[in-house]
Order: sequence, then structure tokens, then C-alpha cells
Amino acid sequence: MRIATIALVCAWVGTAPAHASALEAPCAAPPVPGAQLQLTACLDDLTTAGTVSSGHTNPAHWAGLTSAGAHTPRGVPGRQIDGYFPDDSTTNTEHGWNHDSQFVVRLPDRWNGGLVVAGTPGNRRQYANDITISDWVLASGYAYAATDKGNTGSDFHRDGVRPGDAVAEWHSRVTQLTVAAAATVTASYGRPPAHTYLAGVSNGGYLVRWQLENMPWLYDGGVDWEGTLWTADGPNPLTFLPPAIRNFPRAATDPAAFDAMLAAGFAPGSEPLWDYHDRTYWGSTQRIHRQEFDPEYTGDEAEYDYSARPRAVREAVRRIALTGRIERPLITIHGTLDALLPIGPGSDTYGRMIGAQGRAGLHRYYRIADGNHVDGLYDTHPGLLRPMLPCFRSAFAALEIWSTAGQSPPPSVDVPRPGGGDIVGSCALGG
Repeated sequence: MRIATIALVCAWVGTAPAHASALEAPCAAPPVPGAQLQLTACLDDLTTAGTVSSGHTNPAHWAGLTSAGAHTPRGVPGRQIDGYFPDDSTTNTEHGWNHDSQFVVRLPDRWNGGLVVAGTPGNRRQYANDITISDWVLASGYAYAATDKGNTGSDFHRDGVRPGDAVAEWHSRVTQLTVAAAATVTASYGRPPAHTYLAGVSNGGYLVRWQLENMPWLYDGGVDWEGTLWTADGPNPLTFLPPAIRNFPRAATDPAAFDAMLAAGFAPGSEPLWDYHDRTYWGSTQRIHRQEFDPEYTGDEAEYDYSARPRAVREAVRRIALTGRIERPLITIHGTLDALLPIGPGSDTYGRMIGAQGRAGLHRYYRIADGNHVDGLYDTHPGLLRPMLPCFRSAFAALEIWSTAGQSPPPSVDVPRPGGGDIVGSCALGG
């Protein structure tokens, strides 16, 4: 978890491990300040249409996040820098480096003057946003940078000393990469980025929120796609996931268990998604985050009662909690049928927190009817769900105009499911 001082100096190891040779090519790029190792390749296409075959991404990082029919741009030549910052944890095995704090920086040949920075969703690695964010912003001309947040995988919580340390590192790693990527962009193109934006999904969306609350001077704004909400007194995932784990097995036949699911925040209409989330997400998400903030608990995860746990648990969450006090423009999108981070105890609550802080003028919130946490389930439930990806792209375009031309986005609104048209490729946020 050791975090290097953020400074405009470079500690570049020029000799790469032999097993990283697939990333190398005769190509020069400015150093990434603070990097312990970096490798640069000149590529014909920085988007996934090219990097999958060239070995400069890993499809396993984004598995399940997009629908099979997602529209993905292609044909963006430029340079890709892969590397890592000093760190003493080893949860990320990508490239055989066994080294955390890995990053990717992409520099398109045709640059529009901007930079987009992203942290990854869940506990995934640095390429996890390649289809959802990188492809789109690169095609628009932005430089792009992403980090693995300093720890990955189901054992991410083992990083650090105190409860909450692993999540706190996410904040520092996004800040570190933002500063370093801006310096690399400046050295590469001869001028600093005119605009720097944040974008992220789930835990990545949480980091957009946190950075705009705590490090706003680094950014011009951000798009928060169903960010995780952590508050010390609740709601947070440790308050709504245990009721789901506990009640779902009986919810189909026991009205009281069904009502308990709804009371926890899971939306009516999302029932067809519950079995999949019970098998895939709820238990593992509860366990790894409970281990991060409350490692002393030894009981059944289904019976976990956050409100009854020692004060130290809430203090651990308070260290990384959100307040709603954003200082830069933020656009939030969240699906009404999100069955992992339900919209009620999630973004609905965060929107109210922003308002209570007197920051509503900096926020737009679009509740996307029939959107779920991951677009991959649209392929299984096309009559129930709609993909969120096109709504993210519309939100990003609205943020661009908001921050550059001063044109306010449409008012916060519930975005209805379209009656026809290209539901996979378009999303109108409002009038």
C-alpha cells in the first residue's frame, strides 16, 4: 500500500521484465512522473478493436459490463503507456508483474486538448473501463488514464493496516494518476490539458464523487455512473446487502421476506434479477467489504447488523465516507432496476446529500428507467432492462458542454424507457 509522493519527477525503470515483451514496441513517450516502470507502444488503434488483438488490453477486465450489441468506436492511432507506481502489495498479476498500482495512459495522435481519468469498477483491474469509457473518449480525441486503484480482486481488503486503509488508497491512487497523467499529457503535446474530467462506474463512480468533494481543483467535472454510496451511519452496502442475502431465499413464497427486500431498497420489478445477483454478487460483495471495515466479525454474513457493530466500524467507514459537498459539476446516472446497488439507498440518497450541502446547482441526476448495474444482463432480459452505456455517453457529452460553453444540461429527471429506436446506441436525457 506504500504510496509514492506525488511529484513531477520520474523514477522510470528502463528494463522491462521479459514476460512483458508483448507490450513493448520501438516508440517514445514522455515519462509518467513517479512511475517505477513504464512501457510504451505505438499502436494503429488504441480502442478495444485494436488492443484486444495486439495484447494491450484484457477482455476479462470488463467481462459482463456491456451488452453484446454495444456500439464501440474504432480506429484511433496513438501511444499507450503501461506501467506501475511504487507499491508493496501484489494483488494485480496483470502482465506477470505481480504489482499493484498498475496504470494505463493512452495518448491519441489527434488530441482534442482534454484528459479523462478513471478508477475501475468493483475490484477490477486497469483495463476494466476500456469499452465503457476509454473507447468513447479516445474516439472523441481525449487522452485517457486509468488505475487499478492500488489493490484488486477478492483479497483487496488485505492491503493496508487499519480497517478502511484499502479503500482510502483508492483515493490517493486516482489523485496520483491524475497529476502524473496531466504532466505526461503536457510533455507529450506541448501544452497542459484544457479540461480534465473524471468518469467511473460503481466503485469508480464513488471515486468521481470523492475526488470532486476532496480534490476538486484537479478537475473540471465528472460523470458518476451508479457510484457506491458510503456513509458512516448508513446507508451503505453493509446495511442493504445483508437483508438481501437473508430474505431472498424466501422472498418468492413469504410475503414478509419479499417486503423486507423492498424495505432494503430493492425496487419492485427487479425480482427477475435477484436470483442472479444472489448467486453472483450479493454474498461476495458483502463479505469483502465487511472484511475491509469490520474484520473482527465472525458470524454469518446474512445476519450481519451494521447498526449493532462497535463504533470503530462506523469510524472506519467515516474515514472514506461521502458528504455531498461537491465543488465541481457532477452528472449522476443510475438505473431504477439496479439490483446490486439499489437506487433508493444509493444515488437518490446522494442527490439529497448534495442538496443539503447547498450544491444542487452543480449536480444533475438522471434516473434511467429499467437500467441495471451491469449492461451484460440486458442480453438475458431485453424486455425488462435497457443498457446504461448510451446514457453515460449522453451524460458525458452534456458535461462537456456544461463545463466549456456554460450551457446547463437538462434538469434532473426520470428518463423513461424509449418506446422504440436504437435502445442500445442512444439515450436522450431530457428536454
